[in-house]
Amino acid sequence: MTGARHLVALDVDGTTINHAGELSPAVRDAVHAVVAAGHHVIIATGRSIVATTSIVAELGIETGYAVCSNGAVTIELDPGEGDGFRIIEAVTFDPAPALNLLREEWPDAVVAVEELGVGFKLSAPFPDGELQGELRVVPWEELVADPVTRVTFRAPGGTAEDFLALTERIGLHGVNYAVGFSAWLDLNPEGVSKGSALEILRRRLGVEPQFTLAVGDQRNDVEMLHWAARGVAMGNAPDSVKEIADEVTLTVDEDGLVPVLRSLL
Repeated sequence: MTGARHLVALDVDGTTINHAGELSPAVRDAVHAVVAAGHHVIIATGRSIVATTSIVAELGIETGYAVCSNGAVTIELDPGEGDGFRIIEAVTFDPAPALNLLREEWPDAVVAVEELGVGFKLSAPFPDGELQGELRVVPWEELVADPVTRVTFRAPGGTAEDFLALTERIGLHGVNYAVGFSAWLDLNPEGVSKGSALEILRRRLGVEPQFTLAVGDQRNDVEMLHWAARGVAMGNAPDSVKEIADEVTLTVDEDGLVPVLRSLL
């Protein structure tokens, strides 16, 4: 896959940075080298805008694009803008039907509703460090009142398997959802994923489909790995993610992203 200009989509947590939130110097250097070679490096994450721009800044990427909120939000990076970016796409949905159903099934879970570029409205405090930006606890009625880009449903005492069983049991209609590595469920507009947002950017950038590469480690990366001509799962990914990938690299703690990026140089 060397030679042609590629669109390189990178997940953040568990892929570009480790589970302690640390960016390895080797990964940073590899990203810099790929950007310097003329490839389009696009961060594609479930993180909010606030949490995405912080990692983009740490990587030293000042121009281009980033996909946030599992594909519901796309930003264009521009140092000339006041915040260093502008929102070019934000897809919303009505969260009330799915959230009311989930609340009936798991009443002690906590919910976060994204406020674009600001932070989150919460039903109750989340575990420290899990969300970034301004965090406000509000009444349930306010949480479900308006269309949103993403909702996070969290049960600190549960497991990912609990949530997988829950979604299979109750069914969720009118939304796209992804279960995280713990009892963490992200809801997005139906049909929206990292892969759908990246396809729009691929066309905008004029990159041919065969020159697309995506690297991720979780269930919310599955559509993105399917979308890419070369979908790479991290060694720390669940087996269900590894099974659909074209290849599997080393774990995030072993800087598994580095050999994948270096293969483009």
